[in-house]
Amino acid sequence: QVQLVESGGGVVQAGGSLRLSCAASGRSFTSYAVGWFRQAPGKEREFVGGIGGTGSPRYYVDSVKERFTTSRDNAKNTVYLQMNNLKPEDTAVYSCAAAQRTYTPTSYREYDYWGQGTQVTVSS
Repeated sequence: QVQLVESGGGVVQAGGSLRLSCAASGRSFTSYAVGWFRQAPGKEREFVGGIGGTGSPRYYVDSVKERFTTSRDNAKNTVYLQMNNLKPEDTAVYSCAAAQRTYTPTSYREYDYWGQGTQVTVSS
């Protein structure tokens, strides 16, 4: 069993930065890939990025490449999503999710544990 708690969301102007954290409880965190998802009002949940249990591989959706970076500190059981050059279209509820896989899934259906989500609002 893994419990995930996100933090770091907020309101930022376009071009600004935020760093989201996803703190996990439970054992063997290195055996879990972690994905970041977002959902804007009226839109489907979207995979943003993911990272393997040992820190690789990392995947990103095209719309955030070169702007978002995910990393993890397994000693702290925490995964991060650094978001730079934020755009109004990045506004959404962001959630982290964990999957006990040897690869990094991009489909939300493959993730077993979810955080509660944190709101990110980017103003123009």
